[in-house]
Amino acid sequence: MKKFKFQLETLLRVTRSKKEDAEVAFANASRELEDKRAHMQMLLTEMQQGQREFEAITQEGKRVTVGRLMDFNSFFQWKREQIEMQQQLILQAKAERQKRLKELMEVMSYLKSIEQLKEKRLQEYKDAALHEEQKMLDEIGLQLYMRNGKVRDAV
Repeated sequence: MKKFKFQLETLLRVTRSKKEDAEVAFANASRELEDKRAHMQMLLTEMQQGQREFEAITQEGKRVTVGRLMDFNSFFQWKREQIEMQQQLILQAKAERQKRLKELMEVMSYLKSIEQLKEKRLQEYKDAALHEEQKMLDEIGLQLYMRNGKVRDAV
């Protein structure tokens, strides 16, 4: 009997390659999301530091100039804008990560179905090989039985 050959082996290889690509894309999207979250944390820390500095200045009892107040106001406004923009970037990164996860799950599902088909075909091949081997053994047994019967008749 000829060796087992899965007809869709090329498709299986291509799908495995697509799965690897999807895994890389998902990992990149996850890394990008974590980077954006880390940047957001840095912005929040800078904002808190600015607030602490402002509170320290106002609690010292010193006279605060209008220019200094305007500087703090500009700083806080700028930080709020940065934080809002970063929140939008985080939302976009989350959406991208979800999209990549969905693509990965679809490819994995498709790959699993192809691998199951390959396993089924391999089992069918093994069953057919076993059936053929059993048929040959039956034939050999029948021939031996016939020879032994002829030998007994001749004696």
